[in-house]
Amino acid sequence: MVELISWDTATRVAARVARHQPPLTDYERRSLETDFGELTPLAEELVAAETGLRSLVGPARARVADRAQWVEANVASFQRLLRPVTDKLAARLDGSGRWSPMPAKVSHHLAGTEMGLLLGWMSTRVLGQYDQLIIEDENPEDQDIVYYVGPNIVAIERRHGFNPREFRLWLALHEVTHRAQFTGVPWMRGHFLSLVERTMAGFEPDPKQLLQALRRSADSIRSGHNPLDDGGLITLIASPDQYEAIQEIGGMMSLLEGHGDVTMDRAGVDRIPSATRFSQVLRQRRRQRGVAKMLSVLIGLDAKLRQYEQGERFIEAVEKAGGPSLLTRVWEGPGWLPSWSEIRDPDQWITRAAAVAPPAVSG
Repeated sequence: MVELISWDTATRVAARVARHQPPLTDYERRSLETDFGELTPLAEELVAAETGLRSLVGPARARVADRAQWVEANVASFQRLLRPVTDKLAARLDGSGRWSPMPAKVSHHLAGTEMGLLLGWMSTRVLGQYDQLIIEDENPEDQDIVYYVGPNIVAIERRHGFNPREFRLWLALHEVTHRAQFTGVPWMRGHFLSLVERTMAGFEPDPKQLLQALRRSADSIRSGHNPLDDGGLITLIASPDQYEAIQEIGGMMSLLEGHGDVTMDRAGVDRIPSATRFSQVLRQRRRQRGVAKMLSVLIGLDAKLRQYEQGERFIEAVEKAGGPSLLTRVWEGPGWLPSWSEIRDPDQWITRAAAVAPPAVSG
């Protein structure tokens, strides 16, 4: 079968883009590995005390990565994520060959180059990541890892004069909060992956479909709405059912990202005196300009970055209405997750939650 995307090409191109940052020195790497080895377990305890969420699968494992290593881990995730689409298109290319005007060998290297440029650019921005997509039985030592991208962390510490231990604990709090969400809430991972599968498995990419989507997007823009605001290019070729799943993912991830930011600011408040400054700098860093801003919009990253702010506002509104206990309802089951509409208008969710009595407490 013809491979639609040359993942080897993607990895090589991304690695070349990622090399624009000087590599870590041996001292810097040892410092990062020592700090994150100590601070990640501490962060887990602080997050559990603040949120009540504790991983059901054991302690987190921290891994300091350079940009190329982060790319390799994400290529593996993208391969799994895109497999339903790439297999269908590869089969189509093996058949009539009419789908693409270019020879398959050329098109798959071109697709790999484009993917590599995307991942390479993203590798220059990310500081930490918990990857919840890798769940296959193969290579268990490379699964359930909290990644810290060392060169980016050291660069931002130097640029802003951050206290490294404080900043690294602050970052660890955000990433282990995500791990607690996916491994401490029994249904969360399975629900998320079911939405991803629902989104990806039904794709039947077709040039005609894309042209029709672009026409619809032009109509939306003329009416004052940018369709890319809802999640990037993928939303332009989604069926109604897929679009609905994308919106569910958007609401879910906005909650989780906002919860991660709120937790990182609260859980270490007495240990991280500089947390407010860290937060201000990172928020400013998320505000892209120029070409970077355009790329963020096209790939949906801009929509993801807005999830942080909208999720925080949702949590603030819910806690103002019913205190932290009302917010805990979001962990009771998939039906309690806010929709994308409810994230934008928290009163909708608050009204829905208030209409159902909380479960009785025994004893």
